[in-house]
Amino acid sequence: MTSPAALKPADLTAAIFAGCMIAFLGFGFAATFGVFLGPMSADLGWGRETFSLSVAIQMLTWGFAQPVAGMIADRFGTARVLAVGAVCAGVGFALRGVVTDPTQFVLTGILVGAGTGAASFPIVIGALGKIVSPERRSFIMGLGTAAASLGMFVAAPAATAMIGGIGWQTALLVIGASFVLILPFLVFIARAASPTAGGSSARDFGNALGLAFTDRSYLCLFFGFFVCGFHVAFIQTHLPAYVTDIGLAAWVGGWSLALIGLFNIAGSFFSGWSGQVWSKKWVLSGIYFARAVVITAFILVPVSEASVLVFSALMGLLWLSTVPLTMGLVAQTQGLKFLSTLAGLVFLSHQTGSFIGAWLGGRIYDLNQDYTPMWWAAVALGLFAAVIHLPIREEPGPLALAEGG
Repeated sequence: MTSPAALKPADLTAAIFAGCMIAFLGFGFAATFGVFLGPMSADLGWGRETFSLSVAIQMLTWGFAQPVAGMIADRFGTARVLAVGAVCAGVGFALRGVVTDPTQFVLTGILVGAGTGAASFPIVIGALGKIVSPERRSFIMGLGTAAASLGMFVAAPAATAMIGGIGWQTALLVIGASFVLILPFLVFIARAASPTAGGSSARDFGNALGLAFTDRSYLCLFFGFFVCGFHVAFIQTHLPAYVTDIGLAAWVGGWSLALIGLFNIAGSFFSGWSGQVWSKKWVLSGIYFARAVVITAFILVPVSEASVLVFSALMGLLWLSTVPLTMGLVAQTQGLKFLSTLAGLVFLSHQTGSFIGAWLGGRIYDLNQDYTPMWWAAVALGLFAAVIHLPIREEPGPLALAEGG
């Protein structure tokens, strides 16, 4: 591993900038694909479950790809993983603009999920977390997360405008091509982020996983992050359609996702900063409790343009603000050597929640023409997550102690 002290300041700055640009490019359109649900389902005559299932498979494949990509990044370097991921995600999105068979469309979720799992911001912020000092780690991870949120803010209205201007098929081809822009930035990542577990055997990785999963703190992070995935996937997939269902204009749905991305820039910065000065577990618990409160208020208040936009702004503050704190706690409790691998497994739990949130939302809507049960499930899970983070011990666990010793 390249230590922070061994890096030239210019190389470190370039790597952080490149990482933020990769997070910006790799996350935005993947996170706002829900704006395509209405026009694609209407044009192709699909129920919402077809679209939702493709997104759900994308999320789940992303989750399974994440720890594999993390292991490869730990052993062979991050840049190669990001390159393969960018190409896979780009091809997957382009195919979505071409195929019209429901089964083929659902299966594109596998390719997009594998690509985003290897080229998304969790891999990037894991790399950034390794090359900065422990004192700056939480903030830099928050910076990378904020860059991903900026991508979401830009992508949602851009995708909506492209759908209206050039049609959803051409828009998806443009989105697929945009992933090529990631490749030039990998030069700067390769210079700074060397492998941290080079030479480690499969047994070494197995031992690391065994130690991590006997640590109560890691288990709490693993199961708590499931809730974040459920919230994020359900809302980003179904909120635009929910908005049009109640008679509001399509722009409200697009800008609801854009506002989530915009306000999450501030939320991510605050989250990264707060992790340096306050207890990470208490901040995480507070974020999940606040989500439950905000969703409850949204359910109970009459829905209007104003209520949707206010809800989006508040959820934006709480959106990916869990990421720097969760990843920071993984690093703090489990060490850096296998950080990408262990963070990837935590993200698998997140994406399992995403699969359920995206797919079940479409399933319940097709059965009942109503999203209400999903909103209340989101509230209950938010309260669960607020509680499950409290037993975390914010100190090095067995794996981190073994690495240090």
